[in-house]
Amino acid sequence: MSKTNFSADMSPEERHKELVEMPDEEIDYSDIAPLNEDFWKNAEFSLPQKKEGIYIKLNPQTLQWFRSRGREYQAMIDAVLTSYVEHQEKLGKQSQEE
Repeated sequence: MSKTNFSADMSPEERHKELVEMPDEEIDYSDIAPLNEDFWKNAEFSLPQKKEGIYIKLNPQTLQWFRSRGREYQAMIDAVLTSYVEHQEKLGKQSQEE
């Protein structure tokens, strides 16, 4: 069990500093289930969702906005488009039910 005392009034920076400086021997692993044979019997393996590469023309300002968000900007564009499609499909199902 960790000897480090974290209090509710600690800033995130203080908490981070304590964690970084904590020796591995003080880390409490008691609430983590062991990876035994039972775990692996029920484990499921899933491959990442396959993506199809395409060429797409985007408004330069829109592309710059996404690029400014980081290296995974293409994944972000995909997530936004996926969210839009799911929303549109939901709206289509609602209008069909009415």
